[in-house]
Amino acid sequence: MWYRRVQSLTEKTETMKLLPENVKVLFFASDCLEPYVEIITVKDSKRRLSLCSSGDSEAEEPEYQEEVENALPVLNNHSQLLDGQHLERLAVHMPARTQGYPWQLVYSTAIHGSSLKTLYRNMAGLDSPVLLVIKDIHKKVFGAFSSDPFKVSKYCYGTGETFLFSFNPDFQAYRWSGENSYFVSSNQESLQIGAGGGGFGLWLDADLYHGSSFSCPTFNNKSLSTQEDFTVRDLEVWTVQN
Repeated sequence: MWYRRVQSLTEKTETMKLLPENVKVLFFASDCLEPYVEIITVKDSKRRLSLCSSGDSEAEEPEYQEEVENALPVLNNHSQLLDGQHLERLAVHMPARTQGYPWQLVYSTAIHGSSLKTLYRNMAGLDSPVLLVIKDIHKKVFGAFSSDPFKVSKYCYGTGETFLFSFNPDFQAYRWSGENSYFVSSNQESLQIGAGGGGFGLWLDADLYHGSSFSCPTFNNKSLSTQEDFTVRDLEVWTVQN
């Protein structure tokens, strides 16, 4: 199936007026379906584009970036690690499909203790992106946005929406480089995000106490923490409710 945008008529046309800037008219046709027209808003159109392949989602329009900057994530629970400034920085890099929905706290070491098994158990049945936030003993805040909830799996999973970030002290976001697809790998012993070149972009042990962060080809990132090996002070995982 293919589609094209129906062009707005110019002032020379006497029978129709120009379409509003926030509206798109899409014409659909294929060999097996009757042609039809669908009218949607520009916002809905961009939300659909975010569900396409990760490669396509990399080319974001400047106008859309401005919309995201003004769409801060709304947290349904109190966070000990995230404040308004953190959310403002992160919102720019969140995919459009997360915009307009509240975020729910799924796991917190302060509430649930330090256990990777508990983290997996709390995410059982989820089918939505998650935001992992860590504060180490040096009070540095960093983490990862994952397109998929964390789970025990024999295989790597996730999409190009996944990214690493650090407030160390200035905000840095490390998007998918395209060099490999080692987004998330997780088992009973550890959680790894980003890999290749002999190190993980972010690694946590089964007790969610010891971790490490190295440069990796998946995101071409720098170490997220002050030191490549770090100790977790607090950890939270949030998921979008849609």
